[in-house]
Amino acid sequence: MPSYLGAIDQGTTSTRFVVFDRAGRIVSSAQQEHQQIYPKPGWVEHDAEEIWRRTQHVIVDALAKAALEPKDLAAVGVTNQRETTVVWDRKTGQPVANAIVWQDTRVADEVARLSTQGGADRFRHKTGLPLSPYFSGLKIRWILENVPGVRARATVGDVLFGNIDTFLAWHLTGEHITDVTNASRTQLMNLHTLAWDDEVLDAFDIPRAMLPRIVPSSALHATIRHEALAGVPLAGILGDQQAALVGQTCFAAGEAKNTYGTGCFLLMNTGERPVASQHGLLTTVAYQFGTEAPRYALEGSVAITGALVQWLRDNLGIISSSAEIEPLARSVADNGGVYFVPAFSGLYAPYWKDSARGVITGLTRYATKAHIARAVLEATAFQTCEVVEAMEKDSGVALASLRVDGGMVSNELLMQFQSDMLARPVVRPVVQETTSLGAAYAAGLAVGFYHDLDDLRRNWALDHTWNPMMDGYQREQLYRHWKKAVTRSFDWVE
Repeated sequence: MPSYLGAIDQGTTSTRFVVFDRAGRIVSSAQQEHQQIYPKPGWVEHDAEEIWRRTQHVIVDALAKAALEPKDLAAVGVTNQRETTVVWDRKTGQPVANAIVWQDTRVADEVARLSTQGGADRFRHKTGLPLSPYFSGLKIRWILENVPGVRARATVGDVLFGNIDTFLAWHLTGEHITDVTNASRTQLMNLHTLAWDDEVLDAFDIPRAMLPRIVPSSALHATIRHEALAGVPLAGILGDQQAALVGQTCFAAGEAKNTYGTGCFLLMNTGERPVASQHGLLTTVAYQFGTEAPRYALEGSVAITGALVQWLRDNLGIISSSAEIEPLARSVADNGGVYFVPAFSGLYAPYWKDSARGVITGLTRYATKAHIARAVLEATAFQTCEVVEAMEKDSGVALASLRVDGGMVSNELLMQFQSDMLARPVVRPVVQETTSLGAAYAAGLAVGFYHDLDDLRRNWALDHTWNPMMDGYQREQLYRHWKKAVTRSFDWVE
């Protein structure tokens, strides 16, 4: 068997191809960013064709860097930004419109209208999700209703829907498929049957003919036909946050990870039964390996974390690179009373308030750009604390420690503050590209590259642990002021 696995990691801001060895170590990688398109306030789009071009480039680049060929890969997995919605022509592969990104809020009015007919939780018992602009279903409907001629073509299957995993799999193999984790983020799949739900499809008026076939996260899906990876099995598909859960080897009920990327996403494995949330979390599929029963998870989704650092760089020009935020924030001893609630797309867990908008509170003449930079980092930690709080109430499990990954975990100031605010250890693994790694693991399991989950667990290794150093009174004061700031963001959009 070949010695390596490949992973296509298609994220919100960039696309990567990563080659791993059997020990889960990175052998080669390549990455390219793609354009963020903001046609109107609250709208966020991507050019799906650009993403496909970037995907082809990074595959070729990563293989060339390591002098590898497709035949050197035992299998390839795909992981992707979830909920981002693409509709394309079955014959040409051309998207009928730009992809509508998970952060986009254009369907907020439709969410409000549907909520009056049964409440925001009317489909939660089936889908695990509240009505929200976040998920794919109403994004599909918006395209059907606003791009001329598309609805008629969708009804007969001449145009196809997919999240980014499906769009890439279709271009790579010709198969129109999605895995159970991505399907669970459309708000169209029944968590209990793992099938598209007729009641929800009828309520959203979405034709079944345009939907992909739902498959396990780890299985021999197809052989790749595209020349960049010709002949390699496509054997793993996972939404990015579920992929990180797998990459962190959180296979036991009660194990959890938090990924610090464009947003923050904390998932806890709840085992073979879906746990209904009473505290503002989502119930989702964690993964399904082959013919085994699916595993479920509770998820706390935070829309804006790393994206707030990018906003500070790109919109305000306070920093010229993301790496500059840590030394700037360290130049002051505390936040100076400044709190930044980044409700740019409303608030996700645990509030689910589409009408919230971003606010900076506590400003005085004393405040400087350094205090704002510190408030930006602290906002990520505060929002994570709220999710952990909700997760412990829903699951009845007290987290002993939190496994972390993603781009922001190299920020020592943030990670120490996170440990201080949680009052428990924060643990970073040696391999921090856990999203890509999870997709590779899923593919490797399907083709026998790995024998079982214990093979994967043996690969996990500790890099660093942050332990809490803050006293309880200070922690309580900071958190109380954060909660106060959050309420100021509520109901801004009337």
